[in-house]
Amino acid sequence: MAVLVVLLLLATFLPSTALAAFSPAFSFFLACGAASDISFPRDNPARNFTPDKDYLTSSHVPAVTNANANSAASPLYAAARASSSPFSYRLPLPDTAAGQAASFLVLRLHFSPFSTASQSPVSISSARFTVSVLDAYTVLSSFSPPSAAAVVKEFFVPAGGSGDFCITFTPDTGSAAFVNAVELFPAPAELLWNGSNTVKPVGAVAAPDLATWERQALETVHRLNVGGPEVTEEDDTLWRTWLPDGPFLFSPAWVSTVETTNTDIDYARYDSEVAPDVVYKSQRAANVSAAGVSATPSLFNVTWTFPADPGSHYLARLHFCDYEAMSSVVGDVIVFNVFIGQDIGTADLTPTQMEPQVNQLAFYLDYAAAAPSSGNLTVSIGMSKKGNGEGGFLNGLEIMRLRPSDPSLRASGSSSGGSKRRSVIIALAAVLGASVLACAVLCFFFFAARRRRLARPAPEEKEGSKALPPWSSPYPDQEGSSLWVAEQSSRSGEGTMQRVSTQLHIPLEELRAATDNFAERNLIGVGGFGNVYRGALRDGTRVAVKRATRASKQGLPEFHTEIVVLSRIRHRHLVSLIGYCNEQAEMILVYEYMEKGTLRSHLYGSGSEEAPAPLSWKQRLEICIGAARGLHYLHTGYSENIIHRDVKSTNILLGEGFIAKVADFGLSRVGPSFGETHVSTAVKGSFGYLDPEYFKTQQLTDRSDVYSFGVVLLEVLCARPVIDQALERDQINLAEWGVKWQRRGQLERIADPRIAAQGPVNDNSLRKFAETAEKCLADYGEDRPSMGDVLWNLEYCLQLQETHVRRDAFEDSGAVGAQFPDDVVVPRWVPSSSSSFLTTADPDDSVVTDVAAADSRVFYQLSGGEGR
Repeated sequence: MAVLVVLLLLATFLPSTALAAFSPAFSFFLACGAASDISFPRDNPARNFTPDKDYLTSSHVPAVTNANANSAASPLYAAARASSSPFSYRLPLPDTAAGQAASFLVLRLHFSPFSTASQSPVSISSARFTVSVLDAYTVLSSFSPPSAAAVVKEFFVPAGGSGDFCITFTPDTGSAAFVNAVELFPAPAELLWNGSNTVKPVGAVAAPDLATWERQALETVHRLNVGGPEVTEEDDTLWRTWLPDGPFLFSPAWVSTVETTNTDIDYARYDSEVAPDVVYKSQRAANVSAAGVSATPSLFNVTWTFPADPGSHYLARLHFCDYEAMSSVVGDVIVFNVFIGQDIGTADLTPTQMEPQVNQLAFYLDYAAAAPSSGNLTVSIGMSKKGNGEGGFLNGLEIMRLRPSDPSLRASGSSSGGSKRRSVIIALAAVLGASVLACAVLCFFFFAARRRRLARPAPEEKEGSKALPPWSSPYPDQEGSSLWVAEQSSRSGEGTMQRVSTQLHIPLEELRAATDNFAERNLIGVGGFGNVYRGALRDGTRVAVKRATRASKQGLPEFHTEIVVLSRIRHRHLVSLIGYCNEQAEMILVYEYMEKGTLRSHLYGSGSEEAPAPLSWKQRLEICIGAARGLHYLHTGYSENIIHRDVKSTNILLGEGFIAKVADFGLSRVGPSFGETHVSTAVKGSFGYLDPEYFKTQQLTDRSDVYSFGVVLLEVLCARPVIDQALERDQINLAEWGVKWQRRGQLERIADPRIAAQGPVNDNSLRKFAETAEKCLADYGEDRPSMGDVLWNLEYCLQLQETHVRRDAFEDSGAVGAQFPDDVVVPRWVPSSSSSFLTTADPDDSVVTDVAAADSRVFYQLSGGEGR
């Protein structure tokens, strides 16, 4: 009792993170054949494997040692217990094991065949054997461990009651049996057959059959961290390993995208032992917008496939965590279907219905299925007709095979023995352990709830409060007048903190006054980041104010990047950042006001916009030249090569006199340094404008911007959307359609007929312009011109138009006209520090925007359509 009181007092003062570690009521960790303890202090919690000799039923089972022990992957695999005859372990269970809340025991067996030392009596390099437990379940039948690497077999075995837990190894005729390590401990109560998570039968499995499943053993055959890296036993409180899902992904790469989050996961529905938070912080989501690139139907699935024994039964557990913020729009939630094999597991799954008031909520669904005759078990997520166009997501996946009891083993069973004295001692120890565990769990929940309350942002009770938004940087200065930005090095990956000038900060009250408290009449755009308002500051400066909403699909990374990029660079053809505000749970960016709106609105607009007067050919050339100058400055004029990554007609704004300026730098990042050919990064951009080489290889260069700008040039020439599903199949993609007719020399088939109506057009200027666009759209970046070359050719097009030079056709077409001057390498000063302007590392998820979103009439790049 004194020990219990001390433990309770310690638990009261321990932080919640310390209490989060799993602590089973009893456990066995055996290093088979080892002469001394083997510890793993980095595990959470730490584990200590002890020699196994006290648990063998026979003292004549030899231990064998690895002839190359120093090369073993783990100290556990430096020795083994092996025999050419059957041998068993008996692990004494507490009398209370049958009455515990956890009705399953976790059994793990480690196997690593190795070349034994010369004096070893048994060879295990080609061992083949059968393993049975509790004289009831055959968990491995004629099993031969692979020689290439160590393997861990995990089983969930029903707790049969008190007594001894017997594990028997029976070698096949003429072979041997061995084991390197044994783990046994009770599973958490929430882990299997949890009452709040009903197992759904699928296909050939009927609901009445599930009553027998709860009395059978299960073997874990696959455990995947979907969309994330490998998770080792050191990062999992149950000492599990989660593998990446890539090798099991059946769908093409473009069908899905990876998304991540750094926000804390909410485990309101069950304990965190079900799966670690690292699994819920990455997910693979259906890349529905990619369907616009091809003519495939929009209804498609993301599928994983696993080898399975035909007719065998499997339990599939799917883990989910919705990263989307709660939307204020009724019905604007993710809804998707889940398929197990060819059968639907859950139709119209709506994550927000699990807990409507909680975001980042972890939950899982269990399905019981039979493997088809084909031998492959598949799991899929796909679009639902009731959804909002999303295709669903998946964070984790576990496949467990049912191992029914074997009646032939019952006759030889004698696992209920054990001395009465030892049982009493073990029972007392189990009661004490269970009491400590229960107290630890209660303290954990208390501290976890307290931490959530402290982390909840305070309500906006009064003006001038300095509350930060949940997505905001946690490093504002004491006066709230500046912003600290986490800056990531493009080369070393080491993060630093960079302070943005306080002169850029604009008080929230001034922005409220500038926009008449964000009045509806001043609303000029609505997009993925939030609403855009026109306004005027106290000094009369006209501004466009981009105000983030909590339902925004964009957030802190774009907010920070935009501030850092535009606070460092200034150019006539780059939109200027006036300031920012991060007070009272607000993220606001303030830009110079571009009264003539976007380039797109002047080319073909949208149904909600008043059609402006068509642009003349000279105006179009001057606009393209201005945008090219801005991009050329980004690529070469700054100390580091800045790649925009989202060049499109809605991010080219027009001001007074139709001066063009490039805008929206939320996706920008530093390009390759001297000696480097590219930057490896997750794919970001807009479909229709996205560089196909970058999309396939995830290798980013400034030539990716050149490709996107080439699409813009075709937009200027043709005055039509880059992706138009309403057109015929061969006309849907502007880049493919425009290049085809350019190569055929039939520009009249694609050129905007309004160009000629605005005045005379020089044919050579038009042809040179189309050739420049074609060169920009080369499949490979090395075949594309630099932005400086593009600018040179556009200025030449303008010269041809202004002087009306009539040259022979061969002079400005074909092989001669398509030539570009050699790239001029301009040395750049590279700062000694390796920091770049990037605010955060790229997430493991690829993000692509949709160009089909509605436009804003005045400042479209701030509304951006679907959020990135």
